Amino acid sequence: MEAVLHVQDTPHRIALSFGIGVWIAFFPIWGIHTAMALGVAFLFRLSRAAMMVGAWVNNPWTMAPLYTAGTLLGCVLLAVPSAGLASLDWSLGWRDFVRSLFETLRPFLWPFIVGNTVLGIAAAIVGYLALRLALEARRRPATADR
Repeated sequence: MEAVLHVQDTPHRIALSFGIGVWIAFFPIWGIHTAMALGVAFLFRLSRAAMMVGAWVNNPWTMAPLYTAGTLLGCVLLAVPSAGLASLDWSLGWRDFVRSLFETLRPFLWPFIVGNTVLGIAAAIVGYLALRLALEARRRPATADR
């Protein structure tokens, strides 16, 4: 038996919800993704399910690579040397992580914010386009091969 999430909305609105959720996943304030995604979904009457799936792209298992990539991108964009970035312990709890970020890695605060915002926008666009194309292809009526 196949479990299918049935969402009554257009491919555009479902993909838009997912794309915004993906952007929220990269939002540089970790720990508020779920609340932020639900708030945006309710505010704009978007698909909560699609928004949550997108927002949960960033979770405890993906946080380190996503935020590292975003911070490295921010270093490139802002011309900040990334030499000290390796000293950040991504396995810390969120309070210790924030304390470490502010105390030890203050030069990486802006690269962290800028890079993750830009990477989030790029990932949101890719997520939107990929999901919209997939949903539209799935909704097209099957044509008989003759």
